[in-house]
Amino acid sequence: MQYHRRLFMGLATALLASALLANSGKPNFAPSVFGDGKVWGTKSAAVLQAPNEYNAQSYDKLFVFVNGATGQLPVAEAAPGNPSYNGGRWFTHMVMWTEAGSTFFGGTLPVLMSYEEIKQNEALGYLTIAAGSPAGGPPNYFECPLLPVK
Repeated sequence: MQYHRRLFMGLATALLASALLANSGKPNFAPSVFGDGKVWGTKSAAVLQAPNEYNAQSYDKLFVFVNGATGQLPVAEAAPGNPSYNGGRWFTHMVMWTEAGSTFFGGTLPVLMSYEEIKQNEALGYLTIAAGSPAGGPPNYFECPLLPVK
């Protein structure tokens, strides 16, 4: 059962990555990313090089779940309207629910919609986060502005 769930989530992550970067340059106003408690569309632009000491602060983290709840989208560290939002330059991070988190929520994981929720659950030991993208996920560094969902 656990293997099938992980396989399904891996396939879902690959499909999501395709959706984030598909139709390069064309707006996608469908729900694609959660940020600051809202759902956002995207406009894929470009794969970027790793930041350096001069521009590292211009990237926001994008959290991609490996084993999230049904309906879980990637979660942006910041979204439009948030003073910390950097315009859609992302550094991808993998998120995985721990056994403690799964047990606490009785196997029915919640959909997280904000960076604050991710930080809270990580602090409780319910999530592990690692820099980098899961296999089949979006690039480690890329540009993809967030757009209102229509």
